[in-house]
Amino acid sequence: MNKLLKSILPVLLVLSVGACAKPTARPVAEPKAQPEAATASAQPHQRQSVRAEKSMISVANPHAARAGRAILRAGGSAIDAAIAAQMVLNLVEPQSSGIGGGGFLMHFNAKNGDLAAYDGRETAPASATPDMFLNTDGQPLAFFDAVVGGLSVGVPGALRMLEAAHKEHGLLPWAKLFEDAIRLAEGGFTVSERLHKLVAGDRYLKRHRTTAAYFYDDTGAPWPVGHILKNPELAATLRQIATGGADAFYQGPIAQAMVDTVSHGIGNPGGLSLADLSAYKTIKREPACLFYRKWLVCGFGPPSSGGLTTLQILGMLQSFDLGSMKPGKDGLPDVRAVHLISEAARLAFADRNAFIADEDFVAVPSAGMLDPGYLERRAAEISTSRSIGRAAPGTPGGKTSQFAPGTSSLGLSTTHMSIVDANGNAVSMTTSIENAFGSRMMVGGFLLNNQLTDFNFRPTVDGRPVANAAAPGKRPRSSMSPTLVFDNQGRVVLAIGSPGGSRIIGYVVKTLIATLDWEMDIQQAIDMPNFTNRNTPTDLEQGTAIETLADKLKALGQEIRTRPMTSGLHGIHIVDGVLFGGADQRREGVALGD
Repeated sequence: MNKLLKSILPVLLVLSVGACAKPTARPVAEPKAQPEAATASAQPHQRQSVRAEKSMISVANPHAARAGRAILRAGGSAIDAAIAAQMVLNLVEPQSSGIGGGGFLMHFNAKNGDLAAYDGRETAPASATPDMFLNTDGQPLAFFDAVVGGLSVGVPGALRMLEAAHKEHGLLPWAKLFEDAIRLAEGGFTVSERLHKLVAGDRYLKRHRTTAAYFYDDTGAPWPVGHILKNPELAATLRQIATGGADAFYQGPIAQAMVDTVSHGIGNPGGLSLADLSAYKTIKREPACLFYRKWLVCGFGPPSSGGLTTLQILGMLQSFDLGSMKPGKDGLPDVRAVHLISEAARLAFADRNAFIADEDFVAVPSAGMLDPGYLERRAAEISTSRSIGRAAPGTPGGKTSQFAPGTSSLGLSTTHMSIVDANGNAVSMTTSIENAFGSRMMVGGFLLNNQLTDFNFRPTVDGRPVANAAAPGKRPRSSMSPTLVFDNQGRVVLAIGSPGGSRIIGYVVKTLIATLDWEMDIQQAIDMPNFTNRNTPTDLEQGTAIETLADKLKALGQEIRTRPMTSGLHGIHIVDGVLFGGADQRREGVALGD
């Protein structure tokens, strides 16, 4: 435990200052009865989690889950399994992640208690400027005008991140971890209903000749469900990386092909260079951790906003007795809990948008944002009977933001995996290419990201700079929230995360509270209808029973919207040494264990 304690020492020091005592949980009165809304679609049959005694992987596609489990069965570590699964995801879930993108990886070493946070976020090329997404009139480009093509492509970070983690925690040879992905790429995999629908519904994939040739037949129709899709170009790329390591990707022919493709990018060329690629480095960050009731919750700090924002929401909610608001037999969350979680999220997102960006470029007041006294003062702004409406940023650490509030990211195409190996080591990893199919440009059988559009398009607002403006070498702010939870003995009890753009934070918070406060089965916690607030109207998951809460929430002053909310939560909950895995059926995920 000594290394884990060392990694969270800044947080422990914060806890020793100010309001250190655990806040007294405030009871919440039942809301006044309101007319019931029309009943939404019935709750699905409540599924149970997958149980295992030794090891487990929960990931977004069955092919990737089987590849990861095979590595675990062969004696591989959680990191080994993550690499094998990610390479397969690159093939079978190309719209979401891959070696052309980046991500964040949390790793817990059960032997020595070390908690490591690997930053594989993309970086802006040296050619990037704060106004790169403004048109000639000084106005922001339309989102997809910026996304599709080379301008949006950041330096991919996933492979360097995975290689760095493997050097420290891998047990099996690097090349072995690519075997399943290479075999599937050469032999082909069956096009799923989800992949078919996403390709059929995309308006931009045909703009790039190589991409169009891969995803459509000779008539221009998307490959049908059940079609065996092969990717020999990706197999060749993966062979080079398996033999030559990540250097084979960041230097040489693959790197040159990426630069050439970006520089001729479908109407909006980008400035990615060979120097940008060869200079990329993974950074090991300090995890962001906070005590939540009897648990220690750890997430990823800047440049991700996921960890700090998730922890701020939880920290404010410690002031309320959420345990008394457990869902009913229908699995529907209590309206009081939805209201309180939404209000805490408003306040946390107000801070997020004003303060959080790449901490190598911007001074982020992380300690102040997680100070228990500050969070208790912010929680005091929450009314149990009335929404506060749009929240203003606070003053963490006594500081007022020098930046104008930015906006939330729009990226939705991301993936998450949670893994625990036979030695108790744990991985929570979220990876992404940002929008579905990224920049829509393929090189060597893989898609290139559009992560630079996670920067704010407006570098200034009302004459004030925006923290998340583009700059050479800067990493765009993310909402990815890979999370690990520990008990009071320093043992991992939960690994969780999700895709979903800036709604990721709400998805993860919902699942943490459902699992920790309400003691729900991890699968049922994942299946619970989603609801989020990003200092905007409160969004309820469309087509689910949570829509029946709309009138009650409106009576509390909440402005309500219903939206499709396709989370991809994948989690493992450890109870008395037994592993319970859950996978989000809103996508294609499965949990497999031994």
